[in-house]
Amino acid sequence: MDNRPAFREKNPEVSNTELIKKLAGAWRELPASQKQVYEEALKTDWKRYGEQMAAYKAQLTPAQAAALKEERRKQLARRRSIRAKRELNLLGKPKRARSGFNIFLSENFQESEGSSPVAKLKKLFDTWKKMSASQKQPYLQLAEDDKVRYENEMKSWEAKMIEVGREDLVRSKKKRLKKKPAETAKQTETAKAPSGRGKKAKLKKSEE
Repeated sequence: MDNRPAFREKNPEVSNTELIKKLAGAWRELPASQKQVYEEALKTDWKRYGEQMAAYKAQLTPAQAAALKEERRKQLARRRSIRAKRELNLLGKPKRARSGFNIFLSENFQESEGSSPVAKLKKLFDTWKKMSASQKQPYLQLAEDDKVRYENEMKSWEAKMIEVGREDLVRSKKKRLKKKPAETAKQTETAKAPSGRGKKAKLKKSEE
């Protein structure tokens, strides 16, 4: 049973986050006997949902079932991406370095002409393309400075991540993990390939 409307009515001034905290606190204070009622209702709802989904999938064509599966895969990938970004934000990962165009965009977006954000973006993109190299130079220089800032902050952050046991977030390790299979395959290929000298020796022996 959803008690949010009742809590919201009693506490109209609180934010959604505070509301969830209040509900969580109320749930923790409930005796086990009262919690069991809600847990049983949840099980019943999940069972009903499973039956309805099974009936729905049974009437789908193979193409529709494949499309549904692909959509589900995309949703899960989006959720994983959001969770990963949220975790990195909580861990204080430095913001990526901005490009010259991004710096130009942030400085001029508010004053740009356009009836919508998309129209403003298009207008600024067209302006950027028409700018000369000398006009772009200040923004490109700021972008170079931002790269230096990003690299310095990342080195400090990665050192901290190693200290707390999160080496999986360090870029150099990721690169090594990606490189290793390719390098191993190359070494195996080199070891398998017969040398030219060996081929010549075999040919000479067969001629004799």
